[in-house]
Amino acid sequence: MPTSSIENKTGHGNRFDRPEGRQIEVGILGATGMVGQQMLARLERHRWFRATWLAASVRSAGRRYGDLPWRLSSPTPEKAISLTVETIKPGSGPQLIFSGLDSSVAGEVETEFAAAGHVVVSNSRNHRMDPLVPLLISEVNPSHLGLLPFQQQRKRWSGAIVTNPNCSTVFLAMALAALRQFDPRRLLVTTLQALSGAGYPGVASLDATANVIPYIEGEEEKIETESRKILGRFENGAIQPYAADISATATRVPVIDGHMETVSVELGKQASHEEIIHAFRSFSGEAQELGLPSAPPQPIEYHESPNRPQPRLDAEWGDGMVVHVGRLRPCPVLSYKFVLLGHNTIRGAAGAAVLNAELLTAAGLID
Repeated sequence: MPTSSIENKTGHGNRFDRPEGRQIEVGILGATGMVGQQMLARLERHRWFRATWLAASVRSAGRRYGDLPWRLSSPTPEKAISLTVETIKPGSGPQLIFSGLDSSVAGEVETEFAAAGHVVVSNSRNHRMDPLVPLLISEVNPSHLGLLPFQQQRKRWSGAIVTNPNCSTVFLAMALAALRQFDPRRLLVTTLQALSGAGYPGVASLDATANVIPYIEGEEEKIETESRKILGRFENGAIQPYAADISATATRVPVIDGHMETVSVELGKQASHEEIIHAFRSFSGEAQELGLPSAPPQPIEYHESPNRPQPRLDAEWGDGMVVHVGRLRPCPVLSYKFVLLGHNTIRGAAGAAVLNAELLTAAGLID
């Protein structure tokens, strides 16, 4: 793995223990949406962070957060109930800002917050493919944080933007990162994406019930382009995309939480069935080495049972932060094929953002 900014701050392989004391105050843009609420739920019990500033559209601004609709099955976080929802105003709120804004407004707003000195950890798509913005999975490409000095210099921001990928991309990129030693070259992937991935109110009930929708706008392009950036090599202030051909098909299925993916991959280097399973099970990254609070000890779980993984049985494992692989078998067209699963609103969204913020903290990039 190339040397990352994290190694410069902590030493590669050393556990990072943030000193006990006052938690870092954080804010959430889009705090009333599905991803914003999932972020808030995860921050309620966080050891390092405390959500003290919540912002949303003018429809919610000025209202008590506890009086607004809560969409998750868990109770509204007690620490947030009495907070007043603020207007979205760059320069207000803490330095560290999580963004769960809709992509229709996120691009301009996040830019303004970064220019005003905030470090924005974004779940929105707008800045993901910006060549100066890290598209980050903490276990896969921490070295890409090396873009931040170039980002601040060239964009003249006093803050920064770091993004996490599209939910389906997260799971696929982690699996491919585990297989990098075998040189993945060509890939076919079909997603079976849960309804919660469409946000609230999401897909109309008459479309979703007992049905499969064979198209999700923009999803296939995100998987194909984002994966190559994430797995790419950081050198000379830029990301060199990973040289693999990826073809994706995205579908929506009547599942509440948990995106599944069927994957066929061609490997440039020969590998046995046992070697591939070992690669999945032994995969880890700096998030695990540093002992970050949201990092699962084993980020990829391989299932031996031929009928696993399943969204209902497996998506919640490891507080929703584990990626699941199963049904590894030879592929008569490429090399091997397997099934992937991950919790789309946690590992694929809110949990990924929180983990990335932990990595920024360990790197000394949050004051």
